[in-house]
Amino acid sequence: MKNKKLLLSFLMMLFVALVLAACGGDSGEETDTGSDDAGTEESAGEGEKPEFLSMLTGGTSGTYYPLGGEMAKIITDETGIQTDALSSNASADNVVALQEGEAELAFVQTDVVAFAVEGVQAFEGNPVDNVLALGSLYPETVQIVTTADSGITSVEDLAGKNVSVGAPGSGTYINAEQILEVHGMTMDDINPQNLDFGESVGGIKDGNIDAAFVTAGTPTGAVEELGATEEVVIVPIAQDKVDELVEKYPYYAADTVPAGTYGLAEDVETVAVLAMLAVVDSLSEDVVYDITKAIYENVDAITHAKGEYITLESALDGIGIPLHPGAEKFFKEAGVLE
Repeated sequence: MKNKKLLLSFLMMLFVALVLAACGGDSGEETDTGSDDAGTEESAGEGEKPEFLSMLTGGTSGTYYPLGGEMAKIITDETGIQTDALSSNASADNVVALQEGEAELAFVQTDVVAFAVEGVQAFEGNPVDNVLALGSLYPETVQIVTTADSGITSVEDLAGKNVSVGAPGSGTYINAEQILEVHGMTMDDINPQNLDFGESVGGIKDGNIDAAFVTAGTPTGAVEELGATEEVVIVPIAQDKVDELVEKYPYYAADTVPAGTYGLAEDVETVAVLAMLAVVDSLSEDVVYDITKAIYENVDAITHAKGEYITLESALDGIGIPLHPGAEKFFKEAGVLE
């Protein structure tokens, strides 16, 4: 009888222990789930409004830097978030900086950021997964700059010459590589120099550089500076090569440097990619919504020549990566995205 009572007591204790353990497990799961949901909602919705934002641009002699300065001021004035435009080595380096959390916003070429997200070209084996699109800005013309004294009149004439192909990590380098490619050439056929736009112009003036690839909105400050002392020549790209380039790399478009630019006597046919703003995915939907709204509703405040190209109608052109939810929300409200 005594043994039966002991067995019954033991079974009752075991039952109570199992019930308590089960309740404890359920409680833990509910707490964790609630925490995860709250985090997701904050990230996609309101989130925390930062006090400061860094916007990476490009070299001080290009288009990104002065335009970025104006746009940073608009964002600061309209959102109350102090936004600083910083000079940099431009597109590819800017994407890496976003990837590593060194900035929140950046000017990039549409082709370069697409390569980054796909993990190809300079990003082979290292795809970028935390960068989203905010919106397109303006066409970036690929200008092969030289002078009349150089005797260079075609892409093929670059063979054996000292040619600046852009700052290390810039999208200009990729453009140079692809343009040479459709002409049956590689970097081995030229003497490539990794210089920014200002250094390229200085090199041409000094006679150390024969020509330079400059991918930027026209007119470009550095090239205008060259035109003050030299007869500028923009090397044309033949129509069949333009067609071949566009067919192989659809993010290119045919473009023209108009007569009168840099003192040119005639239009020069070339190609262009698009400049766009990219943003890190850690910024909340509300913050990016406010930034996007600030830019595209205040383009009339931009005095830079490229301001006229920044429109709602073209804000989604050439974008090959996903939009940030905040930008998507704004463009849907503005009626340019379904």
